[in-house]
Amino acid sequence: MQACAVIAEFNPFHNGHQYLLEQARKVTKADLVIVIMSGNFVQRGEPALINKWERARVAINCGADLVVEIPTEYAIDSAKEFAHAGVEIAQN
Repeated sequence: MQACAVIAEFNPFHNGHQYLLEQARKVTKADLVIVIMSGNFVQRGEPALINKWERARVAINCGADLVVEIPTEYAIDSAKEFAHAGVEIAQN
């Protein structure tokens, strides 16, 4: 089984994000698309515009098979640390 991970905030989710999920599955030929997403706080420590449950629901409805939350301490850190945490989660 082949999986593809997308590291994102989806704050808020829009048509470009839906296209990203569709292309991720198509290009990688993945059986599963996993979204690794920030929770209720996003980069720079700002509160998310839409709560994590709603953003996850929309991601699932638009093509993701699973949504996993990046721990808050990494989600609110720099872009580099945010991405690093997402990659670590994807690899484990």
